[in-house]
Amino acid sequence: MEYFSDRERGASPRIQGEIGLQAWGGVVAYIESLVATGGLAVDYPEICPDGRGPFGTDSRSLGLAVGAEIPELNWPLRADEPPHALAILDLIEFCHAHVAQPEQLSYHDYFGHYHLTFRREPGQQAFREQTNRIFARNGLAYELREDGRIVRMAAPTLHEALVSLVIDTGDATLNGLLTSARARFLSPDHLSREEAVEKLWDAWERLKTLEPAKDKKAATALLLDKVSTEPRFRELLESDARSLTDAGNQFLIRHKETSQTPLLDPAHGEYLFHRLFALIWLILRSRHQIR
Repeated sequence: MEYFSDRERGASPRIQGEIGLQAWGGVVAYIESLVATGGLAVDYPEICPDGRGPFGTDSRSLGLAVGAEIPELNWPLRADEPPHALAILDLIEFCHAHVAQPEQLSYHDYFGHYHLTFRREPGQQAFREQTNRIFARNGLAYELREDGRIVRMAAPTLHEALVSLVIDTGDATLNGLLTSARARFLSPDHLSREEAVEKLWDAWERLKTLEPAKDKKAATALLLDKVSTEPRFRELLESDARSLTDAGNQFLIRHKETSQTPLLDPAHGEYLFHRLFALIWLILRSRHQIR
């Protein structure tokens, strides 16, 4: 369903990392509806007293399982007390693993309930659609994927490049660094995204050593020569490569001395990641090492 506001001004930008009261309330309401309708009964069933199969969700068993796997959460969930975003995202992944679409079988007159059977895939698909709708309507930079894992969304163009990128540089160490940087940058955990910046700078330094040159400065020149020979654009690349190398040395990215300047705002680290990723992507494209 597309609301009038979406048609009038477009969808909200998916840039928020913190899950506020309204979005958390939506998550709680949805999980409560699944408990009430038997959507989580496939793995936490309440069994008919006559032993004729499940008829609903055993909320107590479900709550004990949630508490054991996500200790930060209390059960029943409280819509007025949002926990940390990571705990909420863990809860969503937990529910995706245990949700299924309930279907009614025979009606039990004596107890006044239907016995249930379940279909896992349709239930998980519906869960993903509703969860991603909550994310989108609240401008949250997260997406629940088909494999049940939540990833953090980058800016649209960068996100598409990161997700679809096939890395094959011919150097296993560089492949590993780039793959690690990508995985960490798409993580919901802000500490992982900080590590992504460090991994990308390590990949940048590794990339320079793959050229047969006497030092990294000469190697960088060889890399950039393969990107463009047009003088003005080549000068722009040189300036950008130099400033990014300096950023890796001056800020708390590659080196941990007290003289390095910390990146106090996570958005600053993301900005630097965008810049360096774009440069590395351009270089590897010129070397036919990505697709």
